[in-house]
Amino acid sequence: MIPLNLPSYPIKVRKAGHRDYVLDVLRRKYVALTPEEWVRQHFIHYLIKQKHYPAALLANEVKLQVGDKVLRADSVLYSTSLQPRMIIEYKAPQIQITQKTFDQICVYNLLLHADYLVVSNGLQHYVCKMDYARQSYVFLEDIPDYQNI
Repeated sequence: MIPLNLPSYPIKVRKAGHRDYVLDVLRRKYVALTPEEWVRQHFIHYLIKQKHYPAALLANEVKLQVGDKVLRADSVLYSTSLQPRMIIEYKAPQIQITQKTFDQICVYNLLLHADYLVVSNGLQHYVCKMDYARQSYVFLEDIPDYQNI
């Protein structure tokens, strides 16, 4: 896997057959190590270790349902009252972040009404803060520390 624009961490990888698996600290199990999962695990560790987000309030692969259609948000940060605060969408490093990526996370936010939306391919990170009262949003320069959200 390629180096990312995120701090490294002591990643736990194991091999089973011809596949590599990485320990997902939130789901507490080994999952297939894909390029997108590589980004997710680094980003989650960054949030927990560098930005002081409580692991207990983060979840990966959050199931959402719209009618008969089942969607999965890559990661969600919840408040202590279990209201969605942040949705995070990951792409593999070689995938460019485009309007389609933002459209995808906005569909999730129609259901969750989170305060922050984050998109990352491990090399580029975008975060915006929603302002529902003004029906607008503003892009932030950096992922906020947990104490500042």
